[in-house]
Amino acid sequence: MAELLRLLPEYHHRVWGGRRLKPDADQPIGEAWIVYEHNRIADGRHAGRTLAELAGELGAALLGEAVVAHTGTRFPLLIKLLDCNDWLSIQVHPNDAQAIALEGPGHFGKTEAWYVLEASAGAQLIAGVKPGVEPDALQRAIRDGSVRELVQHLAVRAGDTIFMPAGTLHALGPGLLIYEVQQTSDITYRVWDWNRPASAGRALHIEQSLAVTDPSATGQVRHLRPMLDTDAQQLVACPYFTLDLLASQAETLALDTRGQSFHALTVIAGRVVVESGDASVTLDRFESVIVPAANRWYQVRPLAPARVLKASAQ
Repeated sequence: MAELLRLLPEYHHRVWGGRRLKPDADQPIGEAWIVYEHNRIADGRHAGRTLAELAGELGAALLGEAVVAHTGTRFPLLIKLLDCNDWLSIQVHPNDAQAIALEGPGHFGKTEAWYVLEASAGAQLIAGVKPGVEPDALQRAIRDGSVRELVQHLAVRAGDTIFMPAGTLHALGPGLLIYEVQQTSDITYRVWDWNRPASAGRALHIEQSLAVTDPSATGQVRHLRPMLDTDAQQLVACPYFTLDLLASQAETLALDTRGQSFHALTVIAGRVVVESGDASVTLDRFESVIVPAANRWYQVRPLAPARVLKASAQ
């Protein structure tokens, strides 16, 4: 029997957060963790269980043959929505080898990608350092707190995609609403935090940052090409994940996991019904569902003109 796993998001307060993800919250919400190993299943026979539990139990039937061969039975992706009302810290993430060396066995690195859902006029982000900055100068700036002067600012708009390899200095700026897909890791080394107090949970990580920052790494902005009424566009393909944007005004989209990886679908506009065999779920904006790899064929039927982000693991 085919199954579809609709997920319950987890909301996290952040000092830089806003009100777009959970307007009724009593404090600003910066992050909604919408697809990750500890999300709980919303309904069906697995209601209340976590993706981690099901991944360990079902293995390749959930995750896919290629995924299990690459990363075992741990759920391999972490997908968030980020509501940026202020600058996030300038930060950096390790690669796989660095994560193990610095944090211990069982840790993954954190290569990630951003898709810009909304951007206010003049919105910017930081991605890498300015051309020509020497490694010694960058190290001094990380140590003395002047790194802000050496980083590269990029203007972005809704529909842009930015791929962020591990080792790249980066920060998201005010006025951005972001879909973020990454390896299943939340290792963040803060380099500079805009002179905010180093309160609990917001310490700087200078030595770790020096160990993992790649002075030559820069993020690149990819602009979305015009979408047809019924269309699919690959936004990112890397050794850890792929990200595609699906669009349909009215036509049903037919897709296939090929048994190689689960598909994580998140509606970013409109409303859809996802159907696989005798299973069916309806998703509104920002709701997510996992299509297990063993399902193979499934379809996405729009109830209104819709756009859906589809992430899969490698």
